[in-house]
Amino acid sequence: MTTSGPGLPFTSADASVTLAEACAQAGIRSTGAQLIRLGENAIFRLAHEHIVVRIGRSADVLYDAQKEVAVARWLRDAGLPAAEPTAHAQPVMVRGRPVTFWKLIKDSGIRATIGDLAAILRNLHSLPVPPGLPLPEFDIFGRVFERIARSRDLDDVDREFLTGHLHQLRGAYRDLDFVLPPAAVHGDAHQSNLIRRPDGRIVLIDFERFAFGPPESDLAVTATEHLIGWHSDADYAEFCKVYGFDITDWQGFPVIRAINELKMTTWLMQNVRESDRIAREFRTRLASLQDSGSPRNWQPF
Repeated sequence: MTTSGPGLPFTSADASVTLAEACAQAGIRSTGAQLIRLGENAIFRLAHEHIVVRIGRSADVLYDAQKEVAVARWLRDAGLPAAEPTAHAQPVMVRGRPVTFWKLIKDSGIRATIGDLAAILRNLHSLPVPPGLPLPEFDIFGRVFERIARSRDLDDVDREFLTGHLHQLRGAYRDLDFVLPPAAVHGDAHQSNLIRRPDGRIVLIDFERFAFGPPESDLAVTATEHLIGWHSDADYAEFCKVYGFDITDWQGFPVIRAINELKMTTWLMQNVRESDRIAREFRTRLASLQDSGSPRNWQPF
């Protein structure tokens, strides 16, 4: 069997090789696999098997993969519509990367709204967390330092800037006074982590960053995207109305907004070798971080 060390680039080509080996081990056909997304995970759709396969970047995220499966089962039992793992023993380690298998959710093709996201988050944040559920304390800075330290696409000046910016934000975050009671949080609460089924039901997906912590962290994602220009004023007003709280009125929001922008930039930085378009967008975002007052003319990925 081939191996894949944690220092090797996590590319779409590498992920495809890992997919083929993982599917062979599980007795699943990988032919015709479609790469849905390449980010913290490579996510493939196997339409003929009605399965989605998630491949983590390295063995460092094995715990997260184990947690995802446990969270999915809890949400199912709690009655919150969520992605479900298949019956395979999982996660499995293939080429040094954790792999999980999920039931394919039928997609209506109609995008869920941020109002739908607000309703899901309101319900999630109100759920009592069972004592045996392996939820870590929420780490809003998770993996940011590692991304900066391991990047092969930063010069010394940019690396020093990002490291210093991260240090400043860590200090500012420690001084925040949260106003909402701690709860189970999604940790990556984007509109794209919802699927609208043909029957209209909204299903929550992607539990990798699930944790226990401040609900403000989930709400700030949509607020940050709104200020970048990815959501209209009317849509954001609906988001706040459905959830019942506007995080931009909280004095700590500017700090979490800045943290989100740093995370969004370093997340994209991981894939700059995938295309010139991604490389240009990363440079646009980095320049914005270096000039906090500049417009955020960012493109979604």
